[in-house]
Amino acid sequence: MPKYSGGQVIKIIKSISGKRVFEDAPEVKEELWGGEFWTDGYYMATISGKGNKQVIEKYIKSQGREKDLEQLRLFDL
Repeated sequence: MPKYSGGQVIKIIKSISGKRVFEDAPEVKEELWGGEFWTDGYYMATISGKGNKQVIEKYIKSQGREKDLEQLRLFDL
């Protein structure tokens, strides 16, 4: 059973990355409306136990997002 829910993972990623951006480039915060780096929303989908790299690639291509295929390397698929 997973230790964190998908929403918790997103919250952690947004928190850490937002803090890092503000540490590395504090001037960014002044340019943002409300001083927030991320919006409250996010989208997450699963591929189920039957999913694999080919299924994900096919989905990405069907969305017209071939340029995003490079991001799959981040997940060692």
